[in-house]
Amino acid sequence: MQGNKNPFKGRQFTAEIILWAVRWYLQFPISYRDLEHMLCDRGVHVDHNTLFRWIQAYAPELDKRIRRHVRMTNGSWRVDETYIRVKGEWVYLYRAVDASGQTVDFLLSPKRDAVAARRFFRKALGQPHTVNPRTITVDKNAAYPIATKAMKRAGELWRFAKLRQVKFLNNIVEQDHRRIKRLVRTGLGFKSFMTASRTVTGYEAMAMIRKGQVVRAPANDMGTQRDFIAAFFRTAA
Repeated sequence: MQGNKNPFKGRQFTAEIILWAVRWYLQFPISYRDLEHMLCDRGVHVDHNTLFRWIQAYAPELDKRIRRHVRMTNGSWRVDETYIRVKGEWVYLYRAVDASGQTVDFLLSPKRDAVAARRFFRKALGQPHTVNPRTITVDKNAAYPIATKAMKRAGELWRFAKLRQVKFLNNIVEQDHRRIKRLVRTGLGFKSFMTASRTVTGYEAMAMIRKGQVVRAPANDMGTQRDFIAAFFRTAA
């Protein structure tokens, strides 16, 4: 989708209905069939397969549009991976929050190794709302020291950044995983890596909005968040 084009052109339903469905699916643990019934109760008859296509189309777009509006995170990163089942296999979701619990970034990866860790750090450092970290707190995964040492040698990571392998200090990110796991559980697994990646991107984008990380979209103010998302897509709420 291009920002100067109508992202809802050709859709059978209005932008208001589509964004309502997208917001609710991405922030609450409901299935596509649950959402189908909820919309039906409002007099909107839309098939669950159509809802799936909406999420695949608009979840990544939501993430893309909010990125430059996300507040700056601090330089104390808490990094960890959690597991998601895709087509019967486990894949790894790298996630980082700062010391205050704000989302730094995330990356879904088929592997859990130094290459994946380095890819995640590069992605996080490339975001407009992040700074080069002073400390990176991780678990005992041996891939992290390998990745950070290589990045320091390459000048990709501040050479004085301190890597701390202290599991109990990562409670904040491990607790933050629970929200993602709760949302994923209702979906009964993903059929492909691509659909998993697009959906998880939407989960994380909506979480940043709900945490109050996005400028002019206060935490716990669903009305303002609704209007803000509508404005992103240039439509009435």
